[in-house]
Amino acid sequence: MIDPSLSALGAQVVVASSGDEHHPPENITDGNTKTFWMSTGMFPQEFIIRFAEPTNISAVTVDSFSVKNLKIERNTSQNASEFEPVTEKDFEQTEGHLQANAISLNGSSATTHLRFIITSGYDHFVSVHRVGVQH
Repeated sequence: MIDPSLSALGAQVVVASSGDEHHPPENITDGNTKTFWMSTGMFPQEFIIRFAEPTNISAVTVDSFSVKNLKIERNTSQNASEFEPVTEKDFEQTEGHLQANAISLNGSSATTHLRFIITSGYDHFVSVHRVGVQH
């Protein structure tokens, strides 16, 4: 089952490498693709989502715009200091509509944090509209 709103599960963005007062990082978890977080240019860009409790996640969905390459890392402790790589994906460029990607986390175990690292984009600025998780 895919959760449309991570914020309803108590998940929140606890770190973002950039921010814009009109497009804040918490828009990533609100489940609404009309709201979004926008980077302020330069790469890499990253954000970390913390879950309210350890959560088994088999896949994530990412709705974005102009993201070229994304790495996902996970953490299984309450301290978000040590992450292990899970996967990396190149996104197709889309013209005029969102990139919708489902990404397998290869049977990831109880995760407390997910770090998303955008290593490159098709433009100087990228946006992430929604992240969902599949249990």
